[in-house]
Amino acid sequence: MRIMSVVGARPQFVKAAPVCKALRERHEEILVHSGQHYDYAMSDVFFEQLGVPTPDYTLGVGSGSHGQMTGTMLGLLEELFVEREPDAVLVYGDTNTTLAGGLAAAKLGIPVVHVEAGLRSFNRAMPEEINRVVVDHLSDLLLCPTQVAADNLAAEGIRDGVRVVGDVMIDTARFFAEHADSEAVLRSYDVAPGEYYFATVHRASNTDDPAALAALIEGLGGVGSTVLWAVHPRTRSRLAEFGLEDAVARAENVRVFDPVPYIETVALLRSARALLTDSGGMQKEAYFFGVPCVTLRDETEWVETVALGWNTLVGTDPKRIVEAVTVAARPAERPPVYGDGHAAEAITRVIEEHFAG
Repeated sequence: MRIMSVVGARPQFVKAAPVCKALRERHEEILVHSGQHYDYAMSDVFFEQLGVPTPDYTLGVGSGSHGQMTGTMLGLLEELFVEREPDAVLVYGDTNTTLAGGLAAAKLGIPVVHVEAGLRSFNRAMPEEINRVVVDHLSDLLLCPTQVAADNLAAEGIRDGVRVVGDVMIDTARFFAEHADSEAVLRSYDVAPGEYYFATVHRASNTDDPAALAALIEGLGGVGSTVLWAVHPRTRSRLAEFGLEDAVARAENVRVFDPVPYIETVALLRSARALLTDSGGMQKEAYFFGVPCVTLRDETEWVETVALGWNTLVGTDPKRIVEAVTVAARPAERPPVYGDGHAAEAITRVIEEHFAG
């Protein structure tokens, strides 16, 4: 088969690493990078570390409004699909890149394969929720990380082409955990295992609202122990725009730095006392590594982590952040709800079975 895989954002590079490897052992894969994440720290270094093949096409879309970005990608991807005539187009997750790839393929009658299908936050104010719902409803093959995701699709009347394959991010996390020199990374940040918190913030609902961002800074500053905060480029620009850089400086326990490559991220996460994040992917990785998570949102797609006691939803309220961090614990049970670390092989097998039929 000829499969065109479309990626564009940091979490998708992580997901694509094992899938590209598995697909290319048996099929022709053409990799397209939209350029949604485009600077070195958010893009190139991930391809280098994760072993993701060099993209066959890079669209260079860059930043912009949701409409501008999606529209530009839609036109460029349509041209590529017409030129290369893939048997299927594979998209990941819930970004604007995902929406553009799925929509362009569907309008050309090319089957769409959606990795990480069926997730729902049930919050339509999130752009990501709109993207994932639309792509699910136009996909031919929906590859779900969990049974909960498959149940979400069934509730919307989507049953054909739905398969539970496990979570590909666990494939990557499992592999690179064995290669991360955690001791060296922690020494470089002058921290010891279990004596710091790791934080990431990038959701528009948090970064584009000055009151929400200020509240998050207050919450991070109130947790007592050292907080290592990997600051997303969007977040850093908003801190400057809203005049909040001084507030960060006053939070003496908070140490800010640019996003780090994946292997270093794994090292910092797995040795943290707890994770504070609004990232969906990192909620799962924290669960996999047995690290309590405090989610800086009021809802999550990864409801299993909450139900099992490993994740607490706190929004942006500083008091709730501090309280959740104070009581964060490691429950006795941590079942493998996201699969066995071999989702990429399952994805390849299911694609072959589906299109052979």
